[in-house]
Amino acid sequence: MSAPVPPGSRDARRERLVGLLVLGVALVLLVSSVTWFASDQALVGVGQLVLGVVLAAVGGFLVRRSGRA
Repeated sequence: MSAPVPPGSRDARRERLVGLLVLGVALVLLVSSVTWFASDQALVGVGQLVLGVVLAAVGGFLVRRSGRA
């Protein structure tokens, strides 16, 4: 049986994995947004770029925070 985890503690490994997953999704969104601009749907491309940048920031934050644990 494992020791009980005190409330408020973080699981750094899980946080790092979630951060890397979010960074991967952000990378796919950023790279694939080019296709929307090529098909004359610039508004969708801009939205995808914005979402990709936000997800990259969140993922980067999670990965950095997990390294400090």
